[in-house]
Amino acid sequence: MVKVLFVCTGNICRSPTAEGVFRDRVRQAGLAGRIGTDSAGTHSYHVGEAPDPRSRRAAKDRGVDLSDLRARKVTTADFADFDYILAMDGGHLAQLRRMAPADSRATVALFLDYAPDAPKREVPDPYYGEGLHFTEVLDLCEAGAKGLLEAIRRDHL
Repeated sequence: MVKVLFVCTGNICRSPTAEGVFRDRVRQAGLAGRIGTDSAGTHSYHVGEAPDPRSRRAAKDRGVDLSDLRARKVTTADFADFDYILAMDGGHLAQLRRMAPADSRATVALFLDYAPDAPKREVPDPYYGEGLHFTEVLDLCEAGAKGLLEAIRRDHL
């Protein structure tokens, strides 16, 4: 099984949205038994909490259910357990690279590296914004999910 971990700061907005969108795309492709997903935060601010209600609402409006997700913090074990660890922005990427053990097998990259035509390279934090910010996050996550699934199919399946 190919395993993908999405990472943001507190694991309540961007990374659970990315996980939910990607998980939904994987399910639609009939690959749920071959690709696993999870999400985590670089900080433990919200461990155990559900995604932000605004993230859940925006995702639900597009048919993506985030209700079963709960925040957790990235661990060093994740670098052995996951094939891909994908950061929402450059700050997360730098933190992940510092955390990565020397023998890490995971590809650590920006999520939007898989969406070269996206208007941004980083998924912006919508936490202090309004509804449109959460919609933008969904748009970017959909672009990243599409490219990531294509890359996994090409390289692993």
